[in-house]
This record gives sequence, structure tokens and C-alpha cells, in this order.
Amino acid sequence: MKADLEKLIIRGNKKLKGDVNVSGSKNVALKALVAACLTDQEVYIENIPLITDFIIMSEIIGELGGQVLLKDHAISIKMKEFKKVVIQLDKAAEIRTSFMFLAPLLARMGKAIIPNPGGCRIGARPIDRVVHGLYQMGVRVTYDSKDGYFHAQVSEKGLLATRYKFSKNTHTGTETMILAAVLAKGKTILENAAAEPEVDELIGLLNRMGAKIKRTDIRTIEIIGVKKLKGARFKIMPDRNEIVTFAVAGIITEGDVFIKNINRVGISEFLNMLKEVGAGFEEKKNGIRFFYKGPLRKSQVTTTFYPGFMTDWQGSWAVLMTKAKGESIIHETIYENRFNYVPELRKMGAKIKLFAPTVTDPSETYNFNIFDDKKMHAIKVTGPVSLHNAVLNVADLRAGATLVLAALAARGTSIIFGLEHLDRGYGEFYQRLKSLGADISRVKE
Repeated sequence: MKADLEKLIIRGNKKLKGDVNVSGSKNVALKALVAACLTDQEVYIENIPLITDFIIMSEIIGELGGQVLLKDHAISIKMKEFKKVVIQLDKAAEIRTSFMFLAPLLARMGKAIIPNPGGCRIGARPIDRVVHGLYQMGVRVTYDSKDGYFHAQVSEKGLLATRYKFSKNTHTGTETMILAAVLAKGKTILENAAAEPEVDELIGLLNRMGAKIKRTDIRTIEIIGVKKLKGARFKIMPDRNEIVTFAVAGIITEGDVFIKNINRVGISEFLNMLKEVGAGFEEKKNGIRFFYKGPLRKSQVTTTFYPGFMTDWQGSWAVLMTKAKGESIIHETIYENRFNYVPELRKMGAKIKLFAPTVTDPSETYNFNIFDDKKMHAIKVTGPVSLHNAVLNVADLRAGATLVLAALAARGTSIIFGLEHLDRGYGEFYQRLKSLGADISRVKE
């Protein structure tokens, strides 16, 4: 069944209790698939999340000439040779990570023709920072507005090492430059590079494949190019966003959820905020327990790059703050358009107001390009309120998780459409919620 012909039916106001596993990290898995294409040998990856983004990336590898074999939650990739250098427009339009195939194509074929990247339209997601870096590595990149493709060509000297400083933090940009540099000639140094745990996971995989990469400082990465990479085995870390989703699900429903096989690595800022607002959590040897222990206090959160409060968490946090006493503020600095869920939460009785925060220097405060600015980058959430049922539409992946959380906590029966967005990042989502006691079903519309 196609996701856009389905809906979730959630009968809310039920306490979630029990144990649950989270999937492997989406933001590691997709980049690992690209990394596997840098070698002609087999790369075996475990703990793959079964999401539509993964399926699309696997299909792109197959169309480019690679062999992809999936069994349970493990995958084998072998790109013996590229059969083509063009990525189809329909595939690329569905997922922005497709743009990263630039790196293995340039490294092994010397050229690439790639459409403008797609994915959730939560922001402009500028790729100019990557293009500038590749230019310094001897790559000529032009964009043809008629066909919608980027045409990239390596110089006769091949990919060249460079010293490049990102103007602003860019997770995907850092990873793309790393992927391009591992087979380049010489030593590449990336400054103001992203420090997220997912980036270090990718570095770990590449080093297992024979790359020579290390962090010389928290935001500086050194890559010494090698002539060839080899196959490797790798297991993906738990998804930080899923951890937060299930944690909030346990707390907002006044339940008690234990997430197995995780620790505080990568979620410390979230745990600190839970402590600040009075939510319950208990770190154990084999996981973390999240539970409701009484009325919540208001909070002020500003999203930022690692090690700060992650932008992907702010929707879940907004739902949680509908249960807190007073006026909570969430200031979004990573993407210029990430409050798509606000009108839907208002349907459910949430008291949320968009506003333009006072900022001394927008170019320093915000991670997006200022010319993309939409001004309204913060919300005030007033609580506590008792959410009620509604018919809801999902606008993007994280907004989808936000609305599911709200429906779980709300009185009455809610219906959620637009599940194709949820499927991009959450595999077997409703089944796992059901195992915790949620009254939830997925039916064909």
C-alpha cells in the first residue's frame, strides 16, 4: 500500500508503558550507503532502519550499477563499477542525501550529473557551501536551470586536497567533503566542520575501509587521501531522534517507557532540559527509562548545532511544553521554516504563538542564509492545556512525529494523513507504539 493512501487512527489519552528498541540512525545509514560506493569491494552494514529514505537510496545505488542485498536489518553493498554518472530526477526529488553521490562519482568516475536535492521542504538547505569546497578541490560545478541538474567535472589532475573553512555549520556539507577527500591527492583540512556524533560514525566507517581521517580539534577534521578503499563491516548507532520521540511519548502520556540499549551520548542536552522542567528519566546499564513524575515547568530552548539542543527535537519539545505550566519559548536557529506543525497543534487546542525574536546579529545567530529569512523563528507555548482530537496533516518528517505525540496525549480519536513523510524516518513506528499500549492503527483510506 502507498503511504499517501493511508492514515493513522489514534485513540489518545492512554499511558504508554513498557520496553522499546529504537532503530539505527537514519542520518548515519544514508551516508553509509554513499560511503560504500567509494570502493569496489563489499561493505556490510548492520542495524539499518527500514524506512523509505533507505529504500530510495538503495534504488539509486542499483540504478548506478551497484548490487544491494537486504536481509532483516542488515545490508550488503557492492559497487564494483559505476554504469552511469546520472541520478534520475524522480529519485533525487524525494531525498536530499542523493546529492552526496557527487563524492563517489567524482572520485571514481571524474564526473557527476545530479539533480537539485529533494527531501522535506523545511528550509532552503543551501548546497553552496559544498560547491565552494569542491571547487577548491579542482571540481568545476555548473547548474543548468533548464534541466535542473548540477554538472560536476574533475580537473585533469583529479581530486585535489584543500584547506576549507565552512562559513556556517553544515552536517551534510561536512560529510560530503569528507567523502570527496578520502581519495583525493594530499591532505585536506576542514575547519568549522560539523561535530555531530553521526559525522564521527561516518568517519569510523571510512577508517575501517582504509581511509585516514581524524579530528585534530572539536571542529577541525584532517583527511589524508589514499589511493584505494576496501570493504568493511559496520554497525549503525541508535537514532537520536527516535530516542527523543519515544522519551516524550512516555512522559507526555504520563507513562513509563524504557528505551533499551542506549546511553546519554548525543542526547545530553535533551536530558538536561528534561531535568530542568521536572520530567523523569533514569539512566541504567542497558538503557534509559523515561517517565512522568509530576507537573512540568516551563522552559526556554534555542536550537543549535551539536552539542546544543537539536533542531529535530523542537517539535517534540513543543508538544511536551503544552503540558508545562507557564509560557515556554522555542527559538529555531538552524532552519528558517520549521514550524509547519503549529497550525495543526492549534487545531488540537494548543496555545502557540509565532513571533520574531530580538536578535542583535542575524547573520551570526542563524545557520541558514539570511536572504532566505522568513523572520518568525520562535514560538511561545502556553500551558498546561488539555489537547483534544483532530484531523491532522503531516507537512514533513519531524512534524509527523510531533503530531503523533500530540494525538497520543489528546482526548478522543485523531486521524493523521500524510504518512509518506513519517515513513521517511520512522520504520515500524505504529507497531512499536502499539507494543507500549497505544491505541493506534494504520488503515487504508
